[in-house]
Amino acid sequence: MNCLKVKECACIKQSCKNHELCCQCVEKYRKTDSLPYCLFLDNEGDKSVANYYKKLKERFEKEKMCEK
Repeated sequence: MNCLKVKECACIKQSCKNHELCCQCVEKYRKTDSLPYCLFLDNEGDKSVANYYKKLKERFEKEKMCEK
């Protein structure tokens, strides 16, 4: 696969060998139960899909509280 470097990588993990190579990064994480840093920045170190849904739920609950 020919994967071009992106100009503005949202990933905070500079040491990753796939930094700026989004297609390789997505392919790697697709095989695991986790998400790339660029898609899940507020993860507190836990990139699991279960934690993603937990954080998403927390966010929507906060937004719902603000609407009241």
